Amino acid sequence: MSDTDTNVRIEIFDPPMCCPGGLCGPAIDPALLDVNEAALKLKNEHGVEVHRYLLQQQGQKFMENPAVLALLQEQGTDVLPVTAVNGKVVKQREFPTFKELLTYAQSPETATV
Repeated sequence: MSDTDTNVRIEIFDPPMCCPGGLCGPAIDPALLDVNEAALKLKNEHGVEVHRYLLQQQGQKFMENPAVLALLQEQGTDVLPVTAVNGKVVKQREFPTFKELLTYAQSPETATV
């Protein structure tokens, strides 16, 4: 039995990228590989999905989260990526690590910026 909360909603609001997930082109950012692998591992090993949104393709998702929208209005796209747990911003300007994602899934109420 897993000790993760499968009702937790983890969302990553990605910075502008050339393609979904940013895993294309000749020079792939290692941080993008790491977050992609961490999200897959969290889903496969703990049953928790990480939802990722691209500003240029899913802009509505950015507008639906008041905290993310406020950050974008105040700081522009430099604040991205932003990670939210159950709608609450818990990390900005960096992608979360697998350990952080697992912590968010296990204790979403204690997740902080």
